[in-house]
Amino acid sequence: MEFLNPNFLLLVPIFIGLQILAYFIKKNKFYFQVSHLNSLKREFGSRGNLIVLFIKSLFSISIIFLIIALARPRISSVNEDVNIQVIDIILALDTSSSMLAEDFKPNRLEAVKAAANDFIINRKTDRIGLLVFGKETFIQCPLTIDYNVLTNLLSEVTVVEPKYDGTAIGIAIANAVNRLRNSDSENKVIILLSDGSNNSGEIDPISAAKIASEYNIKIYTIGAGTMANITSIPGRGLVRNEIDEKTLKGIANETGAKYFRATNKKSLEGIYSEIDELEKSEITINYYSTYKEIYIWFLISGFSFLMISELMRIIYFRKVI
Repeated sequence: MEFLNPNFLLLVPIFIGLQILAYFIKKNKFYFQVSHLNSLKREFGSRGNLIVLFIKSLFSISIIFLIIALARPRISSVNEDVNIQVIDIILALDTSSSMLAEDFKPNRLEAVKAAANDFIINRKTDRIGLLVFGKETFIQCPLTIDYNVLTNLLSEVTVVEPKYDGTAIGIAIANAVNRLRNSDSENKVIILLSDGSNNSGEIDPISAAKIASEYNIKIYTIGAGTMANITSIPGRGLVRNEIDEKTLKGIANETGAKYFRATNKKSLEGIYSEIDELEKSEITINYYSTYKEIYIWFLISGFSFLMISELMRIIYFRKVI
């Protein structure tokens, strides 16, 4: 239980102190009116003293309850700050048409999605976002800890339409950095996977990596696919596919991260498993539960005790109202 206005509780010891002070000042003497002198013996024997004590106790309890009601007591199941290990991650996936190549089964894109899905569900408290890119970039999912939503959105990823076909690695990095730069996590990571070279966009990938480095963002890069330069894409004919390993390595080195080469589905899964061992950082998560206000019970009890004490004064002491 906690109190919304705890300062009112200071009135409790003040009230008790005044009661004790009044007792000694009056020396336990008080005046009252009775209908007949014979009432004295009947009312103020041992039984009468108990009645007086009971009435005074009721009055004191009623005042204390009313003070507690002013302090607004309420009950919450959880209300604490918890330190947990967390890292913020943006998964940046190349969705150019070459990702339909079938050197990974059933194709590169589906293999990457399966490995990324396993990576996501193995994380526990990390915030993960999903960015897809071709000639342009799109945030498929902002940073979240709702992994069900994230994996559902990941499953819906497809290659870009022909008019957006291309590989804008620099722009993808810049947009991912923009999503992470204001994060309160000490460790921020971009995992960028591409099966080609930067051929679109006005931002140079290395320049974008330098910006990421300024925000202490690491970029782990993955080159996916075989070394074949020409890839047959179902429904789109032959597509030139050349992984720019030099640029991908440069991006990783610029940010103090690592470059990985994936030539099949098994090696791709191993890469995500290795990245899964990334060092985590600690942030504070605030947990709050709903509050149940209980001051009304103290308020009702206080007024009830007050009315009972006054009623007993009237009955036993014939108090004139």
